[in-house]
Amino acid sequence: MNQINYQKKLDALLEEISRQTQQGEKVPRLFLHSCCAPCSSYVLEYLSDYFEITDFFYNPNIEPPEEYRRREEELVRLIAEMKPRYPVHFCAGRYDPGEYYRAVKGLEQIREGGERCFACYRLRMEEAARLAAEGAYDYFTTTLSISPLKNAQKINEIGEELAGTYQVRHLPSDFKKRNGYLRSIQLSREYDLYRQDYCGCVFSKKERETEKKA
Repeated sequence: MNQINYQKKLDALLEEISRQTQQGEKVPRLFLHSCCAPCSSYVLEYLSDYFEITDFFYNPNIEPPEEYRRREEELVRLIAEMKPRYPVHFCAGRYDPGEYYRAVKGLEQIREGGERCFACYRLRMEEAARLAAEGAYDYFTTTLSISPLKNAQKINEIGEELAGTYQVRHLPSDFKKRNGYLRSIQLSREYDLYRQDYCGCVFSKKERETEKKA
């Protein structure tokens, strides 16, 4: 099956949005699910030239609670220190790890990058889609595709499905393209951001610790 070039789709959409705003149409509103400050850095820098963004931190997969709070605080600090073209707002999601464990029940033994991760993508993206629809946003998307370890094809498939369910447009993305991941590392250094060494859940933490020992 041919892989879809989501960066190309995004390019075309952003070109159209730029043309419309230059002609006087309102700046579209984007509800952006964010996993952490480092991943958000490039995405915010990139997309805030085209959208008024609400950055939504909803990640019940993250353990322990101290790690969750640290990542949330870093994202709040990043947003406060950035100087975007259009406004970026912060929205805190609820933190209930039980939501994550219910979503991945039966998938606990699957290695990182498989169906357990897909269920986690869906959990977080569905909450973003639901709130985007409630708030009458023009688009929703997630920062998740910036990671080389995340499946952009699956992320976009889930996004398109949720767009149909909640009747809110999904912004296609593969943010690792165009050196997006590299730029996120550069911005992390510029803003002195805390960069975690595991995705967030107890399973990814355990795998990372095993890798370190090896």
